[in-house]
Amino acid sequence: MAEISAKLVQELRQKTGAGMMDCKKALKETDGDIEQAADWLRKKGIASAGKKSDRIAAEGLVDTYIQPGGRVGVLIEVNCQTDFVARNEAFKALVKNLAKQAATVDSVESLLTQPYIEDENVTVEEFIKQTIATLGENIQVRRFINYALPEGTQGRVDSYIHTGGRVGVLVELNSQTESVASKEEFQALARNTAMQVAACPNVEFVNVDQIPAEIAQREKDIEMGRDDLANKPQNIKEKIVQGRIEKRLKELTLLDQPYIRDQSISVEDLVKQVKAQLGEDIQVHRFVRYILGEGIEKQESNFAEEVAAQMGSK
Repeated sequence: MAEISAKLVQELRQKTGAGMMDCKKALKETDGDIEQAADWLRKKGIASAGKKSDRIAAEGLVDTYIQPGGRVGVLIEVNCQTDFVARNEAFKALVKNLAKQAATVDSVESLLTQPYIEDENVTVEEFIKQTIATLGENIQVRRFINYALPEGTQGRVDSYIHTGGRVGVLVELNSQTESVASKEEFQALARNTAMQVAACPNVEFVNVDQIPAEIAQREKDIEMGRDDLANKPQNIKEKIVQGRIEKRLKELTLLDQPYIRDQSISVEDLVKQVKAQLGEDIQVHRFVRYILGEGIEKQESNFAEEVAAQMGSK
């Protein structure tokens, strides 16, 4: 049997739009002959379903899964083509199951090859293909991230989903003991922190110390080149630029934001209040935010023209 290389599998995927595992199986069945493999997929009815994969999928859902006990959490984005399908119960159930299943894998590719959590007779990729055929739209697992507290680390992973699954946040907060992590005040802080991240789309880091030096240097270069400082003495210019940089870097950090429920305090102040209340050090360790479809170039189309074109009347 001919060796089935990753390059050959990719070529067949591009040619037919079928899934990775289906392409690999087809090539094995046809001894690596790509034309016969394409025919094999068509006979199985796989290639026709796969052709939907060239349609832009920028709608869908961002969803989350938090394992009981709060030590493991997942944030996932699954895309489809229209908001109509995103609201379909079968699609919603698929996304929830994928979020749960993603807790134990480290990449989309690994997830797709797993037996599907609700039907172990098929892989995740095969079940998605079945759902594509049922709902008539391209569906793609775009990305996910999972947080897991290491052994010996205390705290909680929590999440927040906003605007009907269009924005999602995953956060990890650490404590010193499990007894504090299990308290209602600590868990409320975790949830409020996640909500804060969702409300601050420009925030990228927990605190200023996390900001890479190259970002700070880039901000300095920008400020030093501004026209309003051109005629200032160098020492004055440096002081003004330093003040502007400090302000700009704080705009990027979570702890320096005004707390959304009480604008008179910062998020850092809120954390300090809960620390004092519970008598233990608490740290916001990390967070991630997904915005549905961000970075995907959406295709604009005129529905009437599209129908006319399909009817051959255009």
